[in-house]
Amino acid sequence: MTSDDRLGGEREPSCDELIHASKRAVAERLRHIRQHHPEGPFTLASLAERAGVSARTLAQAESSEGANVTLETLTKVAHSLGIRRIAYFLDDAVFQQVTAELDTLARLRTQKVEGVSARRSAPTGLPVEQLAQLLSGILANAEQARNALQELPATEQSNPPPESDS
Repeated sequence: MTSDDRLGGEREPSCDELIHASKRAVAERLRHIRQHHPEGPFTLASLAERAGVSARTLAQAESSEGANVTLETLTKVAHSLGIRRIAYFLDDAVFQQVTAELDTLARLRTQKVEGVSARRSAPTGLPVEQLAQLLSGILANAEQARNALQELPATEQSNPPPESDS
């Protein structure tokens, strides 16, 4: 059976095509994370310094054709940005999950949240996307409540209510 004999008659991509597609995916995701990370955006030089790799290596990896970037370089970049899943650079599902998590962190920062604690010992069983949606809903409700409170007329604080002697 040839690659053209697959179900539906679609041609299976060649090894070279898969390599080029993978390089492009890595390049796009490196560029995306550098420009959209909650602590960024980063210049090539600043991300390279943070990750302990050369700016030239990152520039080559981000080029339109991509480059043969090593797993070591990808791991250093990911780790320096708090990404623990190296598959972020190659797997669409992981890329989307991590991006959703980072978007949620960015929204939390705009809400002036200073810290978030994540527990691994008691998993909720919910997919990351659902947790991100829940957090987004909570943030939206908190913003609406804050806006509603700011619209309330100011009460006079100079005469607090008398304390009861119970």
